[in-house]
Amino acid sequence: MNDLSAPAARLRALAPSCGPVRLVAVDGHAGSGKSTFATRLAAALGDAPVLRLDDLATHTSLFTWTDRLREQVIEPLSRGERAHYAPYDWTARTFGAPRALDPAPVVLIEGVGAGRRALRPHLARLLWMDLPAAESWARGRRRDGPALSAFWDGWTAAEEGHFSADPSRPHADTLIRQLPVGYAWAEGPRPAAGGEPLSHGR
Repeated sequence: MNDLSAPAARLRALAPSCGPVRLVAVDGHAGSGKSTFATRLAAALGDAPVLRLDDLATHTSLFTWTDRLREQVIEPLSRGERAHYAPYDWTARTFGAPRALDPAPVVLIEGVGAGRRALRPHLARLLWMDLPAAESWARGRRRDGPALSAFWDGWTAAEEGHFSADPSRPHADTLIRQLPVGYAWAEGPRPAAGGEPLSHGR
């Protein structure tokens, strides 16, 4: 499916999950295509806000950003208020100026661990980029080049540890597979409650 307008409409029709917001997670292994997919889906949703978890993780806390996400984003959105979070600068190794995130009808959270246990109660849908870990990581390494090889070594070990303790895929409502053109959508391991799958086939 190259045109994302139909699944976007289904997402907009969901019941709010975090105050007035339908919070939709895009999870998957590093290198699986989450960022590109989330950007395209956001456009289909009328430029929905996208929170990138790379902005919350740091060199020393790749997966221990849950408290910051809850305090800076989840709690304000649940009250229908504008959220503000401090994005991490991976070059300067420090947090930057606060960035606003409005309580739009649909807000996307994109990144490894977006479907983690602590976030699932706040999600309207959990979408999983269905590309195996080894293939995803190989794509990511090719994209980033040899200069980041050491970082990827540490990252893959940390990601394996995270998903071993707190897997997202078994709880996904929808599996997304990238095609040469567009995406295939399939029902996930956890069937969507109270409605049809977002889409069928391509």
